[in-house]
Amino acid sequence: MMSSSSDELPQTGPDTAVLIENLHVTRGKRTALTDISVAIPRGTITGLLGPSGCGKTTLMRSVVGTQIIASGTITVLGHPAGSAPLRRRVGYVTQDATIYPDLRVIDNARYFASLYGTDARSADDAIAAVGLEDHRTALCGNLSGGQRTRVSLACALVSQPDLLVLDEPTVGLDPVLRVDLWEQFHRLARGGTTLLVSSHVMDEADHCGDLLLLREGRLLAHTTPTQLRKDTGCSSLEEAFLSVIRHSTAA
Repeated sequence: MMSSSSDELPQTGPDTAVLIENLHVTRGKRTALTDISVAIPRGTITGLLGPSGCGKTTLMRSVVGTQIIASGTITVLGHPAGSAPLRRRVGYVTQDATIYPDLRVIDNARYFASLYGTDARSADDAIAAVGLEDHRTALCGNLSGGQRTRVSLACALVSQPDLLVLDEPTVGLDPVLRVDLWEQFHRLARGGTTLLVSSHVMDEADHCGDLLLLREGRLLAHTTPTQLRKDTGCSSLEEAFLSVIRHSTAA
């Protein structure tokens, strides 16, 4: 029913940012991901969607190379996931803000810039990119949750990554800030950055070019918002996702 599935081996090439082949991950005694195979094109926004606990974070950790995998391969920008050549080319923003609350916004950005080997100008540019120029000297501990999320994004942007992995970056944010962040993501994609963005809010799927639908550690579909609506006959993406779940359960 969908445009592709884990039964179809994806093809790699110069336009592929991430190639995942037959990925299997276990955490403790539980299977977290089962036989995931997918290719993510460069310069696109791919949404990783599914309910909490479906394996979104585990898949993202696998892509950035911080997750031990049981079997399968992950190639990122032509290199094995987590390998040394990728350290400056992959940005990762976790669900919780990974910043120092006792440092100012600019100090956090400059610290991460020094880790990546970039200069102070890259820190200034990253702060401007996330709209925090007016708060550059504020202590991060005094910022709102949404502002701390943007500081984390700025710290990931200082290296000007080719791949940006964002784990539910809009959770808990007000609607206006969510719109601002998605506009920033689209600007990055237009500039050639590949984005992998997870969410459990289906209305955010319309912001993505490609969609990966996960449930219980399995890839149900690799599709697009338009194709998902067409395949399911549903105008609502939430209803379309539920339709995919119902079909997969019946199968």
